[in-house]
Amino acid sequence: MQRKKLLIISHTEHYQDPNGRVMGWGPTVNEVNFLSDYWEEVVHIACLHSGQAPSGSSAYTNENIRFVAIPPYGGTNFLDKLLVFTKLPKIISQVNKNIKGATEVQLRVPTAMGVFLIPYFTFFVKRKFVFWVKYAGDWNQKNPPLSYAFQRWWLKKNFAGCAVTINGFWPDQPKHCHSFENPSLTRDDILQGKKVSELKQFEAPFVFAFVGRLEDPKGVTRIIEALKKVPQNFIKSVHFIGDGKKMESYKNEASFLKDKVFFHGFLDKTQVHLIIKETHFLLLPSTASEGFPKVIAEAACYGAIPVVSNVGSINHYINESNGFIWKPFTEVSYEQLLLEAVNSTSEDLKHISTKATALAKWFTFDSYLQKLKETVLKENI
Repeated sequence: MQRKKLLIISHTEHYQDPNGRVMGWGPTVNEVNFLSDYWEEVVHIACLHSGQAPSGSSAYTNENIRFVAIPPYGGTNFLDKLLVFTKLPKIISQVNKNIKGATEVQLRVPTAMGVFLIPYFTFFVKRKFVFWVKYAGDWNQKNPPLSYAFQRWWLKKNFAGCAVTINGFWPDQPKHCHSFENPSLTRDDILQGKKVSELKQFEAPFVFAFVGRLEDPKGVTRIIEALKKVPQNFIKSVHFIGDGKKMESYKNEASFLKDKVFFHGFLDKTQVHLIIKETHFLLLPSTASEGFPKVIAEAACYGAIPVVSNVGSINHYINESNGFIWKPFTEVSYEQLLLEAVNSTSEDLKHISTKATALAKWFTFDSYLQKLKETVLKENI
C-alpha cells in the first residue's frame, strides 16, 4: 500500500530540543513513523510547546514526515479550556493550508479543538480525501466532560459521514464505528516477547511495575497501600514509570519499600520494555477514563500478568484466564486481588502469563495496518 499524502491533526505535545529537532510524545510519534512507510508524505499538525521535551518523547525518523505547529491550548480550569477558541483562526488556517493534496486525513479526538474541527469538516470542507476520526478515549464513558460527550454524540450520529475508529466492542455499535486496537508493538517486539515470556518463572520474590501518569485516579496510592499487605519477601522490586505533580508525595508513601522501589519518571519505549521484560505483575488499578492502555499489551507481550481495573474496554481483552481484573467500588478491594495474584501457584501464574502473551499480536502495527485496509481505507476506495 503506497498512498500519496496523509494529514494527521492532533493535540499531541511537541517540543524542540537544543538542536532544533522536534520531539513528540513517544507512542504517537512511533505510530506516525510506522504510517510514514506507507504514504509518500505525512504531515502532522499538532501543538508546539516551549521548554524542554519531557522524558518519553521521541523524534520522527523518516524524512517524508513534516511537523506543522499550532499553538498549545488547554488547562486545568474551564476558562483555560475555552481559550482554545482564541486559537481557532490559527488552527483552521494550518488545516486549510496543509489539507491541499491530502488523500487521507485523520483527526484524533476527543480534544478541545475537536469541538469545532469535527463540525468544520462536516459542513465547511469539500472532501477530496478519505476522512476518518480516531476516538482515543473511553467510547462508553458514563459521565464524560461536556465537550467529550458532544464529540462522541456527533460521531455516533455520523453527521460527519466518516469512519470512526474506537477502543473496544460495544452493544449497538454503529456500522461506521470500527473497533481498533491501539498499536504499539513491532514484529521484533513479538519475537523478543515470545522468548522472554517462555523463560519467565513465577517464583517469589516478584517484580511489579506501573506505567502511566502518577496521579490518584490512575491508582498510584491504591498500589502503594496494596503493597503494604504483600509480604516483603515476596517483593524484589517495584517500578513506577511516569511523572506527575504528586511524585514526591508518592515517594514518601512508598518509603516502607526502601531500596526496592524506583520512581523512573517517563521513559522511552526501549527503556520501558527493558523493565517490563523483568516484570511479573503490571499494576493498573485505574478509576480514570480509559480507552485501552497500550502498556497492558506491551507488558503482556513479555509475559507480565496484568492486575488491572475493569474500566473502559480493558475487560474486552483481560479476564480471569489471562490476568486479574478488579471491579472498582465493590466489596473486593484491589489489595485482596493483588494478594490473590501473588499467592497463586507458580504453575497457575505461568499459565495466565502464557495466555496474556497471546494477547499481544492484536496490538501490533501490522495488525493495525491490516485493519485500516479492511475498514477505513476500503470503505473509501
